[in-house]
Amino acid sequence: MKAIKYLILGIGLIFASEAQAQISVNLNVGTPPQWGPSGYSNVRYYYLPDVEAYYDVQSSNFIYYSGNSWVHRKQLPKRHRSYDLYNGYKVVMTDYRGKTPYNYYKEHKRKYAKGYKGNYQKTYGNKPGKGNYKSKGKSNGGKHKGKNN
Repeated sequence: MKAIKYLILGIGLIFASEAQAQISVNLNVGTPPQWGPSGYSNVRYYYLPDVEAYYDVQSSNFIYYSGNSWVHRKQLPKRHRSYDLYNGYKVVMTDYRGKTPYNYYKEHKRKYAKGYKGNYQKTYGNKPGKGNYKSKGKSNGGKHKGKNN
């Protein structure tokens, strides 16, 4: 009788550990970029309407159409390298699960045309070089603090 109880307990522990392992894999998506919208740490993809590209948080790659195929690159194409990722709008793909978000590109392009702006987005980090430092008495956007001001 004891052997059966231990067997059942052992099987139960195996199933419990399997379920926990699956949960930890699903929650460990990747580290969002500093320019990513805060509050969405478990999302894998953003759609960037202004450059008609996706960003894969898990692999830290941009996905965009080049030539006649979709490519995965660490940077945007040259024509968009000056694009401000901190101020550009990111559509958070909360309803998509898979590896090819561009399968819905035509729908995303129609629904979120260039220039699309949804609700205000706060980013995870601050934009480099924009009021994130104090030096030689300058702060608050370059306004001087001192006795004469």
